[in-house]
Amino acid sequence: MRPRILFLVTLAETGGAQTYVASLLGPLGKDFDVVVAAHGEGPLRDRAQSAGVRFIPLTHVRRPLSVWRDALGLLELLRLLRRERHTIVHVNSAKASALGRVAAWLAGVPIRIYTVHGWAFLAHEGLAAAGYRWVERTLRPLATVTVCVSENERNAGLAARTCDSRTTVVIHNGVDPGDADFGAERSRQPRLVMVGRLQAPKDPITLLRALAKLREKDFEALLVGDGPDRPAVEEEIRRLGLGSAVRLLGERSDVAGLLRTAHIFVLSTRSEGLPLSILEAMAARLPVIASSVGGVHELVDHGETGILVPPGDADALGAEIERLLDDPSLARLLGEAAGMRVAEHFGIATFQRAHLDLYRRALATRGLPRPSP
Repeated sequence: MRPRILFLVTLAETGGAQTYVASLLGPLGKDFDVVVAAHGEGPLRDRAQSAGVRFIPLTHVRRPLSVWRDALGLLELLRLLRRERHTIVHVNSAKASALGRVAAWLAGVPIRIYTVHGWAFLAHEGLAAAGYRWVERTLRPLATVTVCVSENERNAGLAARTCDSRTTVVIHNGVDPGDADFGAERSRQPRLVMVGRLQAPKDPITLLRALAKLREKDFEALLVGDGPDRPAVEEEIRRLGLGSAVRLLGERSDVAGLLRTAHIFVLSTRSEGLPLSILEAMAARLPVIASSVGGVHELVDHGETGILVPPGDADALGAEIERLLDDPSLARLLGEAAGMRVAEHFGIATFQRAHLDLYRRALATRGLPRPSP
């Protein structure tokens, strides 16, 4: 009988945690009985179905904080885990990770893996940050293994005592580097792309203020993603008079195609783990201009594969965008180097193999049957 593994994510929508889970589904199907649980419709549900993986829709596990609904969500997960008797539960995203760790511990699941896509306490300030830190410290013993997507996140977790050095590992995100000739698909007009949910810690407002300093330049900026901050972003576009240069595309299923048409990728953000959006842009051989936060510097070598700027600094961001607009040769050079770096260090096969090895080690440690290497 194959070990049964449950991937738990809060929502099935577009996002980094969802892409992370979807990237593991196909390779695990031969050795594991794989199940995915999340709330709502979205790409994760579609990817599970296309991979032949059972998807369990959750009713009460939602993103907003609600004592009553979260209690129902915990009971929902506890019933699910007791009914299905999973060997491994792998939790992702903030709400599902918190409720999932408690439910898995109460249900006696032997292996409880928690992937930190970015510590919530690093993305907030004041009482909110203190609250998230307290929650993570309280729940720390419930995970048998903690996976951090960058060395920066592991170091931050150790410093905050939200993870343990003995049970915490780093597995960098990975993408398919591809081998297409992207240059033939670039748009004629210089095009910038930013991909990210319109909600903190993403910081599209700083990007818009940077673009407002480039009124004499010919460019088009595409913001891909949606979220609760969209009205504020739309208002800032109107206030700055950027309506003819900036387009809000909402959530898209063709992000890879959009990247192939672009010339520069920008990620203005206040906090990150190891952004898949940057890896996808690098795989598309785009030069990256990004905020120097979290594990971003583990992807982008400043001046080699892209450019790093201080978070929230519209002047610095605008100056670097202008530099690449003025020097297409430099932009192409950075983009080619970015593509090579992804192919050498952040390929999807390496990412998948690291997780399969992790599951095998966890099973072996507890004396449970495991797939052969």
